[in-house]
Amino acid sequence: MILGGSALLAGCSSAASSVQPVTPLAKVVAPPVVAAPAIQIASADPFVSPPLDPRGVVRKELMERAMAALDIHHARIPNRDRMYLVDFKRHSGEERLYEVDLHGGSVKTLRTSHGRGSDPSHSGYAQNFSNVPESYCSSVGSYVSAGPSWGPAQGPNVLLDGLEYSNDKARDRAIIVHGADYADPDFLAREGKLGRSYGCFSVAHADLPDLRERMGHGRLLFAFA
Repeated sequence: MILGGSALLAGCSSAASSVQPVTPLAKVVAPPVVAAPAIQIASADPFVSPPLDPRGVVRKELMERAMAALDIHHARIPNRDRMYLVDFKRHSGEERLYEVDLHGGSVKTLRTSHGRGSDPSHSGYAQNFSNVPESYCSSVGSYVSAGPSWGPAQGPNVLLDGLEYSNDKARDRAIIVHGADYADPDFLAREGKLGRSYGCFSVAHADLPDLRERMGHGRLLFAFA
């Protein structure tokens, strides 16, 4: 089609035309996506102690009562780096004396005897508990360690003071922590249980030196059934 003597050409960029070329729209460029800064998770507070006994070695009720005893007798128990628990519900052949690290949370286990008056049939289980002199029974409750000592009968030991009505005659009854042949591994292997004390917390001779040093003075020993 001829219009005004000029050919109107469309769709061909190379053809001459009086029509001014249309300037293409500027390309819209989206702004760059800026990644949000990573959230930094604060490290654990170095002053918060790990959980106690993470492996659940100690019976829950025993641990809870021992922790309560630390608060109740706080004025008599100045050293709180570790405490000692005895579970008299367990057989004497089992590891039932626990050293609990109150800072790191770990638990070390040992064996200990109970009194002959607490187990007259020598079944390996303590059944009776008494604070009466000459009863030869074990006593339950809170004790505080009164330091390493030495006696003519039992040799090296750790003195204990009872803090409750159930064990406050411990010093008069000479209730201590000491080593004994009947608490040694060979006795256990032969008899299937430990021998009985007169109410003391007897342990294997090999365990006593380290225990004696670590228990020292001013730490809780809590016995429970």
